[in-house]
Amino acid sequence: MNIHLTAVYVIELALRMSPVPVSVQRKEHSAAEALYQQIRQAIEQSQPRLMELTCEKVEGKKVTVLVSEILAVQLYEKASASGGSKRPGFSFDS
Repeated sequence: MNIHLTAVYVIELALRMSPVPVSVQRKEHSAAEALYQQIRQAIEQSQPRLMELTCEKVEGKKVTVLVSEILAVQLYEKASASGGSKRPGFSFDS
């Protein structure tokens, strides 16, 4: 049996007063890294005021967030075939 694992990259936002994070996915690491940096820059400069994010995995999925409400952004890889992922955040476990 040949199982082909494909990875997707998740950009996850923690929002003020929201227990559930907002996340979008990118197929390519370079696209995920670019979006991560764009969000970081927006938080740092508080510009633009609103940011619309789209998801490559779920076509038509969009969300607009108020940049001033973003508390944290993280980027991690998720293997889609197995459903497993590298753990988001930081940990001593692999």
